[in-house]
Amino acid sequence: MLDSKVPAGPLAEKWSKHKFNLKLVNPANKRKYTIIVVGTGLAGSSAAASLAELGYNVKAFCYQDSPRRAHSIAAQGGINAAKNYQNDGDSVFRLFYDTIKGGDYRAREANVHRLAEVSVNIIDQCVAQGVPFAREYGGLLDNRSFGGAQVSRTFYARGQTGQQLLLGAYSALNRQINNGKVKMYNRHEMLDLVTIDGHARGIITRNMVTGAIESHEGHAVLLCTGGYGNVFFLSTNAMGCNVTAAWRAHKRGAFFGNPCYTQIHPTCIPVTGDHQSKLTLMSESLRNDGRVWVPKTVELAQKLRKGELKISDIKEADRDYYLERKYPSFGNLVPRDVASRNAKEVVDEGRGVGASGIAVFLDFEDAIKRLGEDAVRAKYGNLFDMYYQITDENPYKQPMRIYPAVHYTMGGLWVDYNLMTTVPGLYALGECNFSDHGANRLGASALMQGLADGYFVIPYTVGDYLAGLGFDPVDKNHPNFEKTRKQVEDNVHKLLSLKGSKTVDDIHKKLGHIMWEYCGMARNEAGLIKAKGLIQALKKEFWSDVTVLGENEEMNQSLEKAGRVADFLELGELMVDDALNRRESCGGHFREESQTDEGEAKRDDENFRYVAAWEYQGEDQPETLHKEALEFENVKLTQRSYK
Repeated sequence: MLDSKVPAGPLAEKWSKHKFNLKLVNPANKRKYTIIVVGTGLAGSSAAASLAELGYNVKAFCYQDSPRRAHSIAAQGGINAAKNYQNDGDSVFRLFYDTIKGGDYRAREANVHRLAEVSVNIIDQCVAQGVPFAREYGGLLDNRSFGGAQVSRTFYARGQTGQQLLLGAYSALNRQINNGKVKMYNRHEMLDLVTIDGHARGIITRNMVTGAIESHEGHAVLLCTGGYGNVFFLSTNAMGCNVTAAWRAHKRGAFFGNPCYTQIHPTCIPVTGDHQSKLTLMSESLRNDGRVWVPKTVELAQKLRKGELKISDIKEADRDYYLERKYPSFGNLVPRDVASRNAKEVVDEGRGVGASGIAVFLDFEDAIKRLGEDAVRAKYGNLFDMYYQITDENPYKQPMRIYPAVHYTMGGLWVDYNLMTTVPGLYALGECNFSDHGANRLGASALMQGLADGYFVIPYTVGDYLAGLGFDPVDKNHPNFEKTRKQVEDNVHKLLSLKGSKTVDDIHKKLGHIMWEYCGMARNEAGLIKAKGLIQALKKEFWSDVTVLGENEEMNQSLEKAGRVADFLELGELMVDDALNRRESCGGHFREESQTDEGEAKRDDENFRYVAAWEYQGEDQPETLHKEALEFENVKLTQRSYK
C-alpha cells in the first residue's frame, strides 16, 4: 500500500529529473484551483506565499491571532545550509550524509538529499527578503557549528533565527493577502478533514472567538501544523502546540509514521516543580563555546547540592567534562540524542547538580577568558538574558544549569516523495510529516526542512496532483461536508457535557508523567506495557471524570484543551505501541534491551530497517502496521560513532 514515489536514477539527479517529469498547471489555470493551508509557521507561511505567488487561490488557517505567533518563532540557534562559505570541507553530500547518520539511518536517502540540495536556495531566498543573518566583520554571512557536524554550516540571527525567518515568510504571506490571493483565517482551529471519494476536499474548523463550526472547501489540503511534543505536557513547545489537525487526518485515512521518534533536547532549563506548564530551551548553539560538566564524584555533587561547596570550589581536576572525555572528535557538539542520554546517565549516577540534582552544568568560563565577555555577549546575549530572567542566576558569573527536555518530534504523518499522505490531495509539510530526520534530528535542521518544503518542494509537487483534476470548483454542498460538520458538532457537545471532578490539565499532566517515565529518554518492554495500561485507564478517567467549562458559542480555552488532550491520549497509546514494536535502539528511540557495551544505541538493521506507518482502524481498535523498507545505496550502514 505504501508507494514512496522515489524517482529512479542517481541520487544527485533524482530531484532535478523528478521536477521535469512532474505535470504542470498552466498559469491561466492556476487561478481555477483553491488550496487550503493549515498552519502558518515557517512551512505554512512559505507554502501559502509561494503558491499564491504562482497564481493559486489560497485559504490559510491558524489558531493564533496572527501567523507571527506560530511556534517557529521560538527557534533560536540557526538554520543549516551547505554553502561552504567557511571553506571547511562542507558540501551538499556532506550535509546529506551528516543528516542520514544523525538520524541513525532511519530516513529515506532521496528525501534527505533533496533537503540538502535546496538548503542553499533557502539562504538566498531569506537574504533577499531582508532576514538579518549575522555577518562577519567584512560583511559576509557568518556561520557557526551545531551538533553532529564537524563543519560550520549554520546561519543564524543571534539567538532569534526562527523569529527573523518567520518574519520574512510572514512578509511574503502578507503581500499575497494584500494582493487578494490568500484569504487569512486567524483564530480558526481545524477539527476534521473532509474527504470526497477518498480525496481530501476540505476541512471543518471552529472559530475560536465565536464558536462557529465552519466548512471550507479546496482542491488540496496542506497540513503545516507542527509536532506533537506536548503529549508529554512539559516540553519546549508553545502551550498551544497540538496534534489535533494531524490526528483527525490520521483518523480519516492518513497513515502515521514512526510516532515513537521524539527528540529530547539536551540544553533546556531544568524542571523546578509541578507548577510549571512548559519548559524553556537554551539553544544548542551555546555548546559551541559552553562546556558541559558535572563533579567527578557523587560525594562532591552531594556537597554542592547541599550548599556545603560553591561551584568555584570544585577544582578543574575534579570536574568531569564527560562529552569531551567520551567523544573527543565531536566533544560538546555530539548529536542531541547522544548528549541527552549522557546527561541522564550522570544524573542517574548521582552526579547531577542544582537543588534537585537533575541538571548538569553548561560553563562559559573558558570562553569568556578566551574571547572576552563582550564577544560572548554579542553572540549569545539574548539567550543569557533569558536564562537570567528565568533563574535569577548570572551565566556570565556561574555556569548555566541545563537538563534534557522534549523539544521536537521526528515522527508525523507518512508522506511520499511529493509530500502527499496516504489520502490523495492531503499533504503534510515540515514537522507535521515524518520524512527527513529519521530517528534523530540534527540541530538547525527543522527550520531548513520547513522552508524547503514550503518554498521549494510543494510548489512543484502539488501541481502534479492538481493537473490531474478537472477545473470544476469543489462542491461545498456535497453531503460529506454536512456529515463531517455534524460529527464535529457532536464531538464538541460531547466534550461540553463532561462535568466531572478533574480539570483537563490534571489529565494532561498525568499523561505527561506516564509518557516521560516510560516512553521518554529510555524505554523497555515492561515499562511500555505498563504505560499502555495506564494510558487506557487514564482515557477512561478523562471521559468519565473530567470537567469542561463554558459553552461553545464563546472563546473557550477549556473546550480547546479538552479536544486536544483527547487526541493526545489516543496518540500516546500509539506512540507506546510503536515503541513496543521497534525492538531496537535508534536515535532518540532508546530501548534499554538494545545497547552496545558502551551504552550507545544499537540498531537492528536486519529486522527494523523500515518506516513504521500505522493505519487507524476505529475507536479502541489496534492500529495496523505497514512497513516501508528503507534502501541505502549511497551510504554504508554502520554503528554511529562520534568518538
